[in-house]
Amino acid sequence: MSVSQSSRLGIVFLAIAGVVTITFLAGVQAGLLVLIGIGFGLALQGFGFGFTGGWRRMIQARDPSGMLAQMALMVVASALALPLLAAFPEELVGAVAPISWSLIIGAFVFGIAMQLADGCGSGSLNKAGAGNIYSWAVMPSFIFGSFVGASHQPAWLSLGGPLDALAPDPSLGFSVNLLPAFGSTGAILVNVLICVMVGLVFFKMRAAATAHSGTPGSASGLASTVWNMPWLKAAAVIGILYAIHLAVAGQPWGIVYGLGLWGAKIAAGLGVNLADDAFWGVAPHAARLTEPVLWDITSLTNIGLLFGTMAASRWTNPDSAKNFLSARQWVIGLAAGLVLGYSARLAFGCNIGGFLGGVASASLHGWVWFAMAFLGSIFGVALRKRLGMG
Repeated sequence: MSVSQSSRLGIVFLAIAGVVTITFLAGVQAGLLVLIGIGFGLALQGFGFGFTGGWRRMIQARDPSGMLAQMALMVVASALALPLLAAFPEELVGAVAPISWSLIIGAFVFGIAMQLADGCGSGSLNKAGAGNIYSWAVMPSFIFGSFVGASHQPAWLSLGGPLDALAPDPSLGFSVNLLPAFGSTGAILVNVLICVMVGLVFFKMRAAATAHSGTPGSASGLASTVWNMPWLKAAAVIGILYAIHLAVAGQPWGIVYGLGLWGAKIAAGLGVNLADDAFWGVAPHAARLTEPVLWDITSLTNIGLLFGTMAASRWTNPDSAKNFLSARQWVIGLAAGLVLGYSARLAFGCNIGGFLGGVASASLHGWVWFAMAFLGSIFGVALRKRLGMG
């Protein structure tokens, strides 16, 4: 048996042993969530799917392939998740949030930081699991930033939002949930329409850039350059897994809460008193600090995602070399991770919890998150160039 074959058998054995062990310790739901997390990791790493790189390629090279794949993900996830949310309103909860200053500022800053960190929440976990050293520089400060950002989130939310005057109860903020207003079919159609419009804008930008450069090519040739089939397959797989996660967990897939919880547990373990904390000191978060980490839904999928990306990376390239970082790269990575984690909490999550979770829950805040984060990414890409990051 070759080294590669033995390594692959070892990966399969570890996956089975891990899922069985967690099922024994924390129950069937926990085991299923880790398994789903592994699926997310395999899809992200195996298909090379991500948010940050796709946005950067659109901004720098007018390559919309990543953006179109992400719009496809929104359609698949919405089409599967919204009927579930409509059919089981008592058992399942969506990610609905107000359009607050916290969201607007947080998403914009997150867009900048994700380009400097070279990954969002899922992307950073994905690359860390695959052995990317820079992502391991980002992750510790991401965890700390998520912990502190959660503590400060109530104060940010007290600032309200620009549309609160339109809300039935201004004290609760202005939010738009399309599901009760239009039903699952209507909400899906609205999301599909927005995705098509966004896709057409990016496709037109690509066509205009091609025409301006004087590069010859037919419409079919242009189409072939923007439809990345592996990414579209990833969109379908992740969208299906998202719906399965919703049914198993009772809530949308998230990343950032689990990372912040890890930071809070570390802080509490070091003697920090969080009893009076505006976020971690109140239910249900206070209970999470005393419970085993395997009882937390988001932590379980994060653990599974890390293993899934590690497995996919080792499966295809078991002897991949690791690069060392300069002191400057460590400083940038640590700073970017800190801002990334902090701003993600203000914005109700990263590309998964804030964008995908919001859109697939028919909450308008998901599209506001996307608009502000993409705008921030434009500045983030420019700042990458100034810092010599490419």
